[in-house]
Amino acid sequence: MSDERKALEELNELFYKALETLDMDAMERIWLHEGWVRCIHPGWDVLVGWHAVRHSWEEIFKNTRWMRVTPTSVDVRTLGEVGIVACSENITAKNEEDIGVAVAQATNVYQKGPSGWKLVLHHASQAPVRVTQPFSGRVQ
Repeated sequence: MSDERKALEELNELFYKALETLDMDAMERIWLHEGWVRCIHPGWDVLVGWHAVRHSWEEIFKNTRWMRVTPTSVDVRTLGEVGIVACSENITAKNEEDIGVAVAQATNVYQKGPSGWKLVLHHASQAPVRVTQPFSGRVQ
């Protein structure tokens, strides 16, 4: 694995760690702070610009007690100064009283600059959940 790809993979892991730990300081270090960056959370409209993106993470973190996000089927590609990571996000989160479980398909686009890779686009869309067996009434 190339050094560039390894660095990109590590930064993507840090993104999900920041998300899980509700760490705004870490999220700040991961994103490029430009007016053209974009973020689309599942069910949200597009957010354009670092200030709008930052505000969205602040709101999510403020309203979440804890979260676990496990990326699976991770595919990492580098194309010169652009890096693309596609994955499934397996999410368990608790807010005030509810625990929710969801799966999202995500694409994270990074740009390489003087300070290394920075996130410029996070796009996550809710994925359909398919039940493979009928419910028997027993939880195992």
